Formats: sequence, structure tokens, C-alpha cells
Amino acid sequence: MIFGGVLKNSFIDYPGKISSVLFFAGCNFTCPYCHNPDLAVGRSERHEFLHEAKVFTFLESRRGLIEGIVITGGEPTLCPDLLRICEQIRGLGYPVKLDTNGSRPVVVKKLIDSALVDYIAMDIKTDPDKYSPLIWKKAEPDKILASAEIIMRSGLDYEFRTTCLKPFVDEKIIEKISGIIKGARLYVLQRCNDERVLDRDFFNTTDRLIKEDELQGLKLIASGQVGECIVRG
Repeated sequence: MIFGGVLKNSFIDYPGKISSVLFFAGCNFTCPYCHNPDLAVGRSERHEFLHEAKVFTFLESRRGLIEGIVITGGEPTLCPDLLRICEQIRGLGYPVKLDTNGSRPVVVKKLIDSALVDYIAMDIKTDPDKYSPLIWKKAEPDKILASAEIIMRSGLDYEFRTTCLKPFVDEKIIEKISGIIKGARLYVLQRCNDERVLDRDFFNTTDRLIKEDELQGLKLIASGQVGECIVRG
């Protein structure tokens, strides 16, 4: 296994824990606002990688200094060695948080059933019926819905997240997503940072950003459906 990078210390990526973040290269989605463009599909071959042995040597050296490991990407569930890697991380005594786009519910379920993850953050990009062509032409809405249901029934700590920008988000879309995850513990509406993105031209054509008062309106819509809704970023 080759990793796309490591963030040694984070106080925000794993709620309530000081963590290290492992980045997996490669993604099946092409979100134009992706804030890890070097790890996205078609870009990762130009990225400088870290070999597995070096990563685990680092994790061993951090025992007692950090409280958890975040696995993010790219999209980690594309990695055929993901379960083994999570097992090794747990073997070092670390709890594991997984960031996923929800496109591979079978892998998410295997991780949960094998007790290899402790916290899951799933991104819901937009109304699942609108993933194609906005997110991925081959997107399968049923898999996004399945992952959300699996996570909500898992008994684990979890959150759902939506990055808020046009045309991925509006009042009707947030209402639709909130209905899909009705009763969820935590729904995070994320402000979009357009400083470093996968597709700069996407932002140059029109104003994609959502204003703060609009974000608060979206939060109000979602709050009626989920346990807690917050704005982050």
C-alpha cells in the first residue's frame, strides 16, 4: 500500500481527539471543489507518495501523543487493502475515523461488521439523483442511500456532511438530503473554500459560493429533520 500523504497533528479532523490523518490517493468522483486535488482521479500519479512501512513506523512513534487516526482521501474505500490497514492501525491501539463518499456500501459494512472503525463521516454531495452528471457520470444513487442507512444503523459515532455551493445545494436539495438522513445524529453544512480546488474553471464561470445568511437558512431547514445541524469551515 502507498499513501498519498500524512498530516501529523490535527485538532479538528477527529471530533474530540488529537489525531493524525492518513490520505489515500485516488477517487472515483470528480467534484470540482475538491480540496485535495492532488489525490483526485487523474492527478494522483503526479503526487509524491509515502510507502506503508514508513507510515506505520510514524504511527508507532506517535503512540501516547495522538488519540486517533483519520483515514481520508481521495476515497479510502477504493483501496483493496483498507480492511487490513485498519486492522493494523487498531492493533496499535488507535481508534479509527473513516471519511468516505459513500459510493461503496459493501466496504463500509465490512468495516463496521469487523469492528475496524469507530467514527464515520460520509459526504453527501447533493441530491443523490443529481450525482450524475454533477459528481460522476456513473454514479449509482442507490449505493449512496445504502451507505447512509448502514451508517445510521451501525451504532457508531458518525456525521453526514455536505459542502455548500451552487448548483450542488439549494433549499430543495438540503430538504431532500435532510429527509434521507432524517434522525441522523449530526449533519454538517460545510462552507466551500475555493482557494485550492480540482477545477478552477468551474469557479471562474459564475458565482458558486453561498452567502452566510443563505447558509444559516439551509441550517434551519435541516435542523428540523436531524438531531443536530451545524455549519463548519
